[in-house]
Amino acid sequence: MADISFSSRAYSKIILHATKYPHCALNGLLLAKQKNKSDSKSVELRIEDAIPLFHICLHVSPMAEIALTMVDQLATSKGLIIAGYYLANENLSDLSTDKPAHRIADKIAENYGNGLLVVIDNREITFGMNSSPLRVSQFMDGKWKLKDVTDITYDKGIIHTNALYNLFKAKQYRNLIDFDNHLDNISLDWQNRKLNKIIDEAVEKYK
Repeated sequence: MADISFSSRAYSKIILHATKYPHCALNGLLLAKQKNKSDSKSVELRIEDAIPLFHICLHVSPMAEIALTMVDQLATSKGLIIAGYYLANENLSDLSTDKPAHRIADKIAENYGNGLLVVIDNREITFGMNSSPLRVSQFMDGKWKLKDVTDITYDKGIIHTNALYNLFKAKQYRNLIDFDNHLDNISLDWQNRKLNKIIDEAVEKYK
């Protein structure tokens, strides 16, 4: 069994992506470090970062292949691996996953055994969130299994403190760059290095 945790940066970027495009379906990738526990067979899955992909044409193969290649190169350079896929649907109450999403998630799971498939519950994204809107499934025993919320941990305080609220208040979601933005203007940084720093500083200030 795997213990799953999300860094403040990864969690914040997923939420900010959904906040920037509340009227769109969108998707992205999760980058992780894997740490084998010496005293058991379990694996700790730590999601270190999230890379926003698309909000216009989610499953256009050439664009997706370019993005996946670039993200894989970035992950390798940082000692990380693509370990999951996240999405939000256009319909506010839709928590389903379509076939193209499953194809990408299944491919990730082939390369990373206990990969994640995360659906954002848009109804739960508010300024005063006190619980995570992420619905996390993990590939185990050949199938995707929904994890209980108690199996998922987040960096201390990211959901319950003022950090995310203040990112909302400052409208930092406007500064988030996904691959659709980057492909429209290649000078825009899809790695979101500036936003990463802003998130890290906000979390440090309010934790």
